[in-house]
Amino acid sequence: MVENERLRQEMRRCEAELQELRAKPAAPCTGCEHSQESAQLRDKLSQLQLEVAENKGMLSELNLEVQQKTDRLAEVELRLKDCLAEKAQEEERLSRRLRDSHETIASLRAQSPPVKYVIKTVEVESSKTTQALSESQAHNQHLQEQVAMQRQVLKEMEQQLQSAHQLTAQLRAQIAMYEAELERAHGQMLEEMQSLEEDKNRAIEEAFARAQVEMKAVHENLAGVRTNLLTLQPALRTLTNDYNGLKRQVRGFPLLLQEALKSVKAEIGQAIEEVNGNNQELLRKYRRELQLRKKCHNELVRLKGNIRVIARVRPVTKEDGEGPEATNAVTFDPDDDSIIHLLHRGKPVSFELDKVFSPRASQQDVFQEVQALITSCIDGFNVCIFAYGQTGAGKTYTMEGTPENPGINQRALQLLFSEVQEKASDWEYTITVSAAEIYNEALRDLLGQEPQEKLEIRLCPDGSGQLYVPGLTEFRVQSVDDINKVFEFGHTNRTTEFTNLNEHSSRSHALLIVTVRGVDCSTGLRTTGKLNLVDLAGSERVGKSGAEGSRLREAQHINKSLSALGDVIAALRSRQGHVPFRNSKLTYLLQDSLSGDSKTLMVVQVSPVEKNTSETLYSLKFAERVRSVELGPGSRRAELGSWSSQEHLEWEPACQTPQPAARAHSAPGSGTTSRPGSIRRKLQPSA
Repeated sequence: MVENERLRQEMRRCEAELQELRAKPAAPCTGCEHSQESAQLRDKLSQLQLEVAENKGMLSELNLEVQQKTDRLAEVELRLKDCLAEKAQEEERLSRRLRDSHETIASLRAQSPPVKYVIKTVEVESSKTTQALSESQAHNQHLQEQVAMQRQVLKEMEQQLQSAHQLTAQLRAQIAMYEAELERAHGQMLEEMQSLEEDKNRAIEEAFARAQVEMKAVHENLAGVRTNLLTLQPALRTLTNDYNGLKRQVRGFPLLLQEALKSVKAEIGQAIEEVNGNNQELLRKYRRELQLRKKCHNELVRLKGNIRVIARVRPVTKEDGEGPEATNAVTFDPDDDSIIHLLHRGKPVSFELDKVFSPRASQQDVFQEVQALITSCIDGFNVCIFAYGQTGAGKTYTMEGTPENPGINQRALQLLFSEVQEKASDWEYTITVSAAEIYNEALRDLLGQEPQEKLEIRLCPDGSGQLYVPGLTEFRVQSVDDINKVFEFGHTNRTTEFTNLNEHSSRSHALLIVTVRGVDCSTGLRTTGKLNLVDLAGSERVGKSGAEGSRLREAQHINKSLSALGDVIAALRSRQGHVPFRNSKLTYLLQDSLSGDSKTLMVVQVSPVEKNTSETLYSLKFAERVRSVELGPGSRRAELGSWSSQEHLEWEPACQTPQPAARAHSAPGSGTTSRPGSIRRKLQPSA
């Protein structure tokens, strides 16, 4: 502690000297060559001061640590003294008890018999004394161990104190070194300041001498300038007159400039208007040519009988989640509504279809694209519209919609009713509706008395080679209310379940079959048109959908039937002699729509999010393949005169004979289709 106090006094003295050095005024020398070195010395001095401050902090920490260890040592010594005192007291008590025991033994020996009882008593007292002695010895041993432990602690404290003394000596040596460094820096700084002062005086003398020489030259130049001024006064008057003339001209310059700017602006505006007009004309011509090209293409497709393909991109929903997987990967061409671009694994892929609808497109926009096909059903053509795409892509929404915003199915029947009403003065029309689903490769009647009953697809017995479904229920509809009741009844019987990809996933292929029969009152011309509206179940990957058990079996049947549809499209596209329609109930039922006697349109539904790009790419590639299939122009079913006997039997309520293949279902008036219920009473099959 005395040494530490001495070091503190030395540090205070060094700090006082340092403050004195700082207080001395230093004459600044601007532009001196030694200023940089002086600044470096000052920086070095400040660093040394920081190191001294750090050493002070370390020294104070060491002092505090030494004080703590000293206090601990004093406490250990006090505890050791207390333990020694307790040991001495315990030894004295044990020796006193031992003396008492000896005296008791001696007195007992001196007494007369009975010896037996005395010996017994002595033995009892001797065992107690022995036990007490052993306890005292154990306690003494414990105290000795504590004393040894305290001595060990004291030894460690002494070692730590010795290391603290060594560290103090090291710090003292560092302080001495820092003091020597400060002294040396102080001497160097004084020497440099003296040299700087000498340089400053010498520079001042040289500058004064140069200034005298320059002043002499300036005086000489001034005399020459005065002489020149006397000779330049006439020229100055001439320049003044010229300046005044220019000034008058400059006053009128803004007006001239404004007139020039106005004329230039007018010319530029006229040129811009001409360019805009030319651009608008070119854009109008381009759009007109684009529409003409599209019209010609559609006419060519119609003549060839190609399957028309339109695509609809659903919007991003909250079910898609957040993060990189939920980003939009689909873009559109602003100038061509038949082009769609997909970013798949960082590479853009483009597809050209007949029409592409963005997520902003409404149900009415989509229906306007297909309503021309639907109205051709009234003229006696067979029409098929089916929705294709992965599960959760919006196929059911496009085909069925919601009660507030219906889809193609309900809008198609409403359009048929409006067309029938417009032609009511010349034609008599009858519209009938059937609904079926293909669930696990089983064809079921959604409007029948037993929806779970399996139906079969048969060849029409009239030899036409067309197909029909015996026992399929057929309702005659006459108003929008009838449509809503049929749709509600059929929707309740359709199979939907929850999967990881879609909360209400359709687990079957749904078919809405609309048959329109018309009679021209004036000529007797009869037409029969059939509209097949198909909502295909979505293709899905079992790993993503999490299908298990019955859901897994449903997914396997769905994927198998869609694969069969792909095989049929591939066979039609390559014009193979054999087309495998019978590989699946779906393709077998769609044989009439895909074999050249129908106008067919496919709506491919795609998801725009990044995590579904693989399924979207597959759907768009399949759409391109379907678009290249040529079925040939559709034929109109019309005839003059009365109905054939076979068709007449279709309208007899009690008839059990199957209907023609063009209708593809059983007679609505047969006994197998009647069942009780409100919808049955309101929508009885017509006779």
